[in-house]
Amino acid sequence: MTMIKNILATIGLICVSGLFIFAVQAEKSPSDQEIVEPVKVISDYNVYAISVPDDLNFAGENMPLQDPDILERMDRELLVNTYWQSNGLLMFKRAEKYFPIIEPILKKNGIPEDFKYLAVIESGLTNAVSPAGARGVWQIMKTTGRENGLEINSNVDERYHLEKATEVACKYLLRSKKNLGSWTLAAAAYNAGNAGVSRRLKEQGVSNYYDLLLGEETGRYLFRIVALKEILNHPKKYGFNFTSEDLYKTIPTYKVEVDTVVTDFTKFAERFGINYKILKIHNPWLREPKLNNASRKKYFIDIPKEGYYSVKP
Repeated sequence: MTMIKNILATIGLICVSGLFIFAVQAEKSPSDQEIVEPVKVISDYNVYAISVPDDLNFAGENMPLQDPDILERMDRELLVNTYWQSNGLLMFKRAEKYFPIIEPILKKNGIPEDFKYLAVIESGLTNAVSPAGARGVWQIMKTTGRENGLEINSNVDERYHLEKATEVACKYLLRSKKNLGSWTLAAAAYNAGNAGVSRRLKEQGVSNYYDLLLGEETGRYLFRIVALKEILNHPKKYGFNFTSEDLYKTIPTYKVEVDTVVTDFTKFAERFGINYKILKIHNPWLREPKLNNASRKKYFIDIPKEGYYSVKP
């Protein structure tokens, strides 16, 4: 019995040794050594430092880029907004759709065209809602809107009416420019308020935006505007590639006057060959599926011209 156990142990040792020898030989096999996994290199994507142009300005007011602090802050915003590619492409697409509406209103009110980029950084050209309650493309607070003639209630909220909200933004900016003396400070006041900017100017004994020590948001505010202005005006320079077909288009509309109660906007929309969803897309200021209008006020509702939507019955 003992002899059988010894024989089996010897056989087991030989088997294990054979496996070990085979493993070592396999490890040293020339055919395996020749199979080398290639190092995968992404050759079509590179991240580069960005040169800050030395002639940047906002509304004709030059940015003092000789100041190292100003240069670094501008560099930051150019980098962040250049390499946030998905957001950047959306800004190009939306700008094509909304700038043609905003630009003539700014011009009519004597506001520099550069302020259209303020709307870009405020809302991304969407009907955004801020944690503080500001709403619409121009992010107008309820009090500011009402003080400037906008109707704001659960039924109608004209902060979502792009043309009317742009008019209110123009009024605010003109007052800020008059009070503070420059367009850069007027832009800052759109974020921090006229009183807040005036107080900081007085406390710190300075007279312009670039000399002010401000909080994070207002301190970045103007640099973000200028960064978006630079990028949106030079897409190829910052690596954005698209054709005109890739951009969103403004859908032409005509206005329908309404001076009565509308009990059902679904049925109202059907009269013009559209549905309620399309009616709301073009009139986001209508907040409910009805219009109360007890005062018989005149409203003008935008209806898209025929042929731009395929509406199924």
